Amino acid sequence: MKYDHTISGESANAELLETLYQQYQLDPSKLDPSWQNYFQTIDDVSLELPSTREIFIAGTTDDKIEKLINAYRTYGHLFAKTNPIALDEPQEPPQLKLELFGFSNEDLNKLFPTRGILKSNEAPLHEIIQSLRQLYCNHIGFEYKGIDKPELEKWIQHRIESPTFTGNLSNDQRKLILESLNKSELFESFLQMKYVGQKRFSLEGAETLIPMLILLIEKGVETGLEEIVLGMAHRGRLNVMSNILNKSYSDLFSEFDEGYFLPVDEGTGDVKYHKGYTSDNIKTSKGHKIKITLAPNPSHLESIDPVVEGETRAKQKLSNDVSCIKTIPILVHGDAALSGQGIVYETMQFCELPGYTTGGTIQFVVNNQIGFTTIPRDSRSTYYCTDIAKTFGFPVFHVNAEDPESCVRVALLAYEIRQKFHCDVFVDLICYRKYGHNESDEPAFTQPVEYKIIRSKKPIRELYRDDLVEKGVVEKSVISQMEEQFKKGLQKVHAEVTERIKRSPIPDDFMGIPTNELLFNPFPTGVAKETIVEVTKAFSKIPENFQLHPKLETLIKDRMSMVVAGKPIDWGMGEYLAYATLLWQGVSIRISGQDSCRGTFSHRHALWVDQKNDKEYFPLAHLKENQGDFEIYNSPLSEVAVLGFEYGYSVVAIDGLTIWEAQFGDFSNSAQVIIDQYIASGEQKWGQLSDLVLFLPHGYEGQGPEHSSGRMERYLTLAGHDNIQVVNPSTPAQFFHLLRRQVLRPLRKPLIVFTPKGLLRHPACTSKLDDLTQGSFMDILDDPLKPIKAKKLLLCSGHIFYDLIDQREKKKRDDIAIIRMEQLYPFNENLFKEICEQYKDIETIYWVQEEHQNMGAWIYINSIFNGLLPNGISLNYIGRGISATPATGSHLRHKKEHEKILNQVFEI
Repeated sequence: MKYDHTISGESANAELLETLYQQYQLDPSKLDPSWQNYFQTIDDVSLELPSTREIFIAGTTDDKIEKLINAYRTYGHLFAKTNPIALDEPQEPPQLKLELFGFSNEDLNKLFPTRGILKSNEAPLHEIIQSLRQLYCNHIGFEYKGIDKPELEKWIQHRIESPTFTGNLSNDQRKLILESLNKSELFESFLQMKYVGQKRFSLEGAETLIPMLILLIEKGVETGLEEIVLGMAHRGRLNVMSNILNKSYSDLFSEFDEGYFLPVDEGTGDVKYHKGYTSDNIKTSKGHKIKITLAPNPSHLESIDPVVEGETRAKQKLSNDVSCIKTIPILVHGDAALSGQGIVYETMQFCELPGYTTGGTIQFVVNNQIGFTTIPRDSRSTYYCTDIAKTFGFPVFHVNAEDPESCVRVALLAYEIRQKFHCDVFVDLICYRKYGHNESDEPAFTQPVEYKIIRSKKPIRELYRDDLVEKGVVEKSVISQMEEQFKKGLQKVHAEVTERIKRSPIPDDFMGIPTNELLFNPFPTGVAKETIVEVTKAFSKIPENFQLHPKLETLIKDRMSMVVAGKPIDWGMGEYLAYATLLWQGVSIRISGQDSCRGTFSHRHALWVDQKNDKEYFPLAHLKENQGDFEIYNSPLSEVAVLGFEYGYSVVAIDGLTIWEAQFGDFSNSAQVIIDQYIASGEQKWGQLSDLVLFLPHGYEGQGPEHSSGRMERYLTLAGHDNIQVVNPSTPAQFFHLLRRQVLRPLRKPLIVFTPKGLLRHPACTSKLDDLTQGSFMDILDDPLKPIKAKKLLLCSGHIFYDLIDQREKKKRDDIAIIRMEQLYPFNENLFKEICEQYKDIETIYWVQEEHQNMGAWIYINSIFNGLLPNGISLNYIGRGISATPATGSHLRHKKEHEKILNQVFEI
């Protein structure tokens, strides 16, 4: 994207020098020392950059005045009074110097064309400049020029320069602003008085956010908005819950009391400023209703961004909101997190991607100009914390938090832009933080000058109250009565809560979420043969005049023969049939991941591409009328944002199958924050259910340390309270039943699947059609040969099973039984005991794995098998030794390591 600087040189070099020189004049410390010395030399000898002045002096009067006006439109934000705690008045930037445009002070009283800036066609130059400064250099700084969206740029310019923009708030709206400021600031001061030193991450200094949101909601419901999905970090979160989502003060005060506890079925809970909240019937001042969901999130700042986008996308999908105007996402950032966290960029990359767009996000920044104790010059290399918006061509509006009316105007402007142009809009609320990072922190240790200013300030509510009284909009006595009633209401609720908690001690049996018995009940997922044949014919049909790749034609014929001629069903077909039969039943499916349409290992082929013209066709989306929706997307090259998006989607799309696929399981660690803080713990912390499926390709085939392990050990470490399902299926039929069970069984738990690579085309890794038409997923698979007289029992999971049975057959060892653990967690103890009881003569038991000893399932298996093994036998280990990396980079060494494992199994 090109950023449209009005000032340009005669060549690329001159352009670069001009830009660097402007940066030098603004802040020399931002430049490399070599450039600082260069420009210092230029200043010392009073030289000018080549051709700069000549460009602007040349041309007609109209040209010069047009350049001046455009300079204010482009650079006026650099001169705007947006910082409520500025140490000095903003200095006029060099880009706006009169001399640059061929004017001098002698021209200030001369008449010039106004170009629509004033009502009159001509006006003295000083009046034109005064008007430009009022528009572009007051309490709002507009960044919209050069955003590579000409229609949007023109529209914004017209709105800013329209007389209605600065005078479009009614007295009723002003009273609503005051009322919301009242609630916002008095709520915070009440908490500070009653809960001294307790963390709440006050909004004071930025309380204008509340009226901004309230009036945006008021405007929204009048123009068709039905729902908002809101994501924000801890700063101001409690204020938003109470004063936007109407969470009762009683509930909130209860959470501040040390005697507060959750009901037994609500898990272990989370701190109050992480919790989510949903209000279905929020009423506006005119009686309209709207639903708002504040998504729960951890302290991992910005991790909520893609989750909110995913939830919004699902809600739009389920409500058939094709135009994306009935449900919108709103994100509230902190300035340090916005510029510091890479997930922000990854999430913004979704904005125009067909599989992920939500029609634009309104992005507020609570810019208190500090990150804990770190000031902007230490936390970012850009001028503004919002400069990432320039990458995508999104408009940014910087606004002074001490001017509530300007704040509300830009919030409403942002909403209009989002709804009309379906792009992101940033509102940079430049404010301050009344206390430290939290209420017990001392900020003056590191920011003494700033906090001297902050502590001398009157609350924003008082400033605005006095302004409205002076203008005659509201009487002071009415305001005093309003404030007093609100304080008394809070005091009454607080007294009631305190008394109630005294009578409600924490119960002795508080243990969190109980075990769900449905986890081990067999759930039938077989499909009639007639249906399987019918769906196979449906997805094998090639559209007319569609030239399919020859290899795909062969694949389609092979797959058809699997259901009509008894040919063994391979992994790709088992997976395909799982999707097809679910779609046939009306279940919707969404899959996304890097290269998921074809499949990293070229086994899926959910997308066909016409070899003549690149036209795309998704056979699973064309099975029959009234089938479930099938969506599959090749994701951007991101793990954390895409997984966060799919998690959010799965939280809402409760009746569908949502799948995220890693290109290799190894890469999922880039998304660890989503796995740890949401997928594994969301239910226990927040009561938030998800049935998201993760496909993690896993297996040791000599591809090196980055393409071998899905890090099974990490997921087993995260397992507890039946929070997730960890599965390593070993047959196409097992995979078929597993996927169908995940969506058909009335139980919502995330499913972690370690999918194979080498087994995709392994001749022994096949299933019969009958395996799909009957039965269900089995947590544990007994030895298919059932060698009842076996003396050695091998326990394993995944790919290595096929190597073990191959070696057993070659060595003719009928004294060995091999049992596969398909579902590692939750572990079905009863089924395991039942299978083991068949083998009465067992003398030794080994866990065999291809992973290293400190990886894979060994540590977990060893911890749960105490007391489970027959005859008091202890469990022994066979596998690779301890290692810091998952696999060797040498294919030859890999083969030798694998041979050593097999030799050890059959030599003992």
